[in-house]
Amino acid sequence: MSILLAIVISEFNREITFQMLDRAKEQAGRIGAKLLYICYVPGVFDMPLMVEEILKKRDVDAVVTLGAVIKGDTRHDDIVAENSARLLADLSLKYSKPVALGITGPGMTIDQARERVDLVPVRAVNAAVKMAERMAKLKQHRGMTRMGAEKGLGGVLVLD
Repeated sequence: MSILLAIVISEFNREITFQMLDRAKEQAGRIGAKLLYICYVPGVFDMPLMVEEILKKRDVDAVVTLGAVIKGDTRHDDIVAENSARLLADLSLKYSKPVALGITGPGMTIDQARERVDLVPVRAVNAAVKMAERMAKLKQHRGMTRMGAEKGLGGVLVLD
């Protein structure tokens, strides 16, 4: 089963985020996920609106978000990152589809963001795909709680 992905990427801090996009696309291909949509938004704070529209689509199993929230002179980075993360988690629950957080920061310098360009998008793609696969397995077993018990497995479904 090939997982169908969308990526939402922030244009702000593009010298970081566009590299993250390249790594995410490479990883999706490496693990056999099919990338259907790449949606650009001005900044991380703008992501929840686009993510919600994507989650409404039947042909998307999971969404990967990519962004870099860099520390400035004020708490603006904290506000952007915390509110965006909360809204993205809420959307994941609302639509019962994974939304992987590939957003670095807050409190991060540009150098720290550069150090995370390779790792964060790969982890986000992996998380989105694993969660989508496990959610699909769980949905297949709805209403079948006694199946494992009848086979001597004690009714335990292990999703790994």
